[in-house]
Amino acid sequence: MPNWSGLSQLVYFAKEKKMTEEATAPEGATEQQAPNLSLQDIATFVQIIDICSKRGGFEGQEMEAIGGLRNKTVAFLNAASEKQGQETPEGMVPAGDDLPETVEAE
Repeated sequence: MPNWSGLSQLVYFAKEKKMTEEATAPEGATEQQAPNLSLQDIATFVQIIDICSKRGGFEGQEMEAIGGLRNKTVAFLNAASEKQGQETPEGMVPAGDDLPETVEAE
């Protein structure tokens, strides 16, 4: 995989996952399932924002909007977890010890 920014990696993996899901769908499957978003997915979303921010994946003028969205997402995640009587889940992104801490712009 090329040396991309965090956001580019996220888009790459999302496209790769979609292609895998399409390839593994049974033939003749025309019924579409309703989208499903778990608290674990939301926690992973917050983790991805943190990773991209740490690696310089966002421009300075974008940080206020991204930070605001992150804070609202964390507040929702905490409230939903509490309402369901669960601990707030952690994100599912692997530690990525083999990934570089910073990515240089091309």
